[in-house]
Amino acid sequence: MLILSCNVGSTSLKYRLYRLGDREEELALGHFEGVGRERGSSGHRAAGGAQAASDAAAPDYATAIGQMLDFLAKSGALPPGVMPDCVAFKVVAALGYTGVQRLTEEVLGGMEALYALLPAHNPPYVAAIRQFAQVMPGVPLVGSFETGFFQQMPPEAYLYPLPAELSAHGLRRCGAHGASHEYVSGWVAAREGRDDLRLVSCHLGGSSSMAAVRDGRGVDTTIGLSMQTGLPHNNRIGDIDPYITFYLHESLGYSLDTIKDIYARQSGLLGLSGGVSADMREIAAAAQGGNRQAAIAIDAFCYQIKKHIGAFAAALGGLDAVAFTGGIGQRSAVVREKALHGLDFLGIRLDAAKNADSPQDSLISAADSPVRVYIVATNEEIVIARKAKRLLEDEMGYTIGGSEHADQA
Repeated sequence: MLILSCNVGSTSLKYRLYRLGDREEELALGHFEGVGRERGSSGHRAAGGAQAASDAAAPDYATAIGQMLDFLAKSGALPPGVMPDCVAFKVVAALGYTGVQRLTEEVLGGMEALYALLPAHNPPYVAAIRQFAQVMPGVPLVGSFETGFFQQMPPEAYLYPLPAELSAHGLRRCGAHGASHEYVSGWVAAREGRDDLRLVSCHLGGSSSMAAVRDGRGVDTTIGLSMQTGLPHNNRIGDIDPYITFYLHESLGYSLDTIKDIYARQSGLLGLSGGVSADMREIAAAAQGGNRQAAIAIDAFCYQIKKHIGAFAAALGGLDAVAFTGGIGQRSAVVREKALHGLDFLGIRLDAAKNADSPQDSLISAADSPVRVYIVATNEEIVIARKAKRLLEDEMGYTIGGSEHADQA
């Protein structure tokens, strides 16, 4: 089965083409940046060696999709005249839907219903999915909602302290980055040779979240109903006192639109660093150059990670492993060191030399550390491709190939 896995951003599109059967093959991958903008770029690479790149921005998703399919055909990744059997999407959340779903107009309507909660995520995804449907008519479009990994959380973990009638409307902690946390937990379980792990998975990047994972299932998370929660993100707030909104509006005179913009675009690491940057690499460079506000931003970010590791250790009844993934989690030795500093009492001890090396897919804890610490290069695309394959197989009533995977729907 040929499955095209796609990750859509507000101005970006990343993809990987897989052949899934008795074995898994990655046939091609590529990306578009600056979709719909004046400036942008794209790059493509096929397993056979063919490559293509451009410094021009695609004017819309439909154009990007056409260019992607053209490369896949010319490179031989797709046979002549053949379309993928399915396009798999990593989607965030929809009202009334979770897990793995055919992306029908009804499901897209559920995503549209959450535009107010997910303004940076759902609108571009819905627009792109509709353009995929136009450019690739008849090809099944399947979404793996990031909330699916957390649907088995216990009520004490997901409920907000609201009146029960409001919780009945779906106001709950939903989680995010489910495909990443699922991949990481599966990778660590395979490396450890056991499935009964108590793991804290740290997905740290432009959007950051942490998950408490027991026996391969998400049982708690830092993300709530929206992506404006949890750890500080690149330019989004993370957790704050909700009454700050009323104070800014009623006492300081900020409009609700201005407050929304502050929360969504001016806060997080960007706000903490005093406007230095939303990029941890630039913040770290500024901190090394003596910028005190940049140093405070790093410390505040790492403190929240440390605090949640301790909280999740309590929720899990102990720890077997901690894993770091995402752009920051995989690349920032400083963040990993600061986040784990002082956690010896939990049995977490880093090997300083291994951590400084920042190797991918490797163990970086000390030899005598009771809790194992890993860096894992996440692969959300293969997770959603496997899920889409399983959904289509269930619909058809038979299995294509012999691969078995332990993903959750």
